[in-house]
Amino acid sequence: LKMAEITTSIAAAEASNDNEAPVANISLQNIIDGTNERSIPKTKFIDDIDMFSGSFDPPASPELLIGAYSDLHSKFKQIEQQLTEKKAHREKSIPEIEKSIKLVRHLMQKKEEGDSAITRYNLADIVYAKAEVDCSQGIVNLWLGADVMLEYTYEEALELLTTKESKAKQDLEDVTEDLSFTRNQIITCEVNISRVYNWDVRRKRASASGSN
Repeated sequence: LKMAEITTSIAAAEASNDNEAPVANISLQNIIDGTNERSIPKTKFIDDIDMFSGSFDPPASPELLIGAYSDLHSKFKQIEQQLTEKKAHREKSIPEIEKSIKLVRHLMQKKEEGDSAITRYNLADIVYAKAEVDCSQGIVNLWLGADVMLEYTYEEALELLTTKESKAKQDLEDVTEDLSFTRNQIITCEVNISRVYNWDVRRKRASASGSN
């Protein structure tokens, strides 16, 4: 979920009929403060709740503010889940790529030495057979995903794998940063909700005291 995917229909904008008091309209832009490099919104911290509530016409009610930040909070929880899954996938794929690079380099070394490589391949779930690989051809087949396998020279395979490794490591770094950023936004939403709730309680108590 990116900024464009988080809808601006966070809170009700209008009263249902003319007899009801008008209700403030709170959009996504009102409760965020820009985005990070990958378009994940940054939650706006409410420093002065009275001023923030009064910035809307009519002033935003506590229920409306809490509802807006609660909705944004749920969106961030979705983003957090997606990023957690993406991070787990990257952490799993990087060792597999590194293993493939190591294997290709081993085959290149065997080719330079004019030797063949001895390996074992899986015939069934618990059955393996010994095989001798002719490295003189300098050809290897790589799985590219979606049941697609292509033939490469050792040099082409090494270049492709090292490029994929660099990209996967950069992606892991980015997703780790985004995950930390998203969790900070979740905390900010929770703090805002708590502060607005307490602000409303204080107002009601002050109003009750004044009427007495």
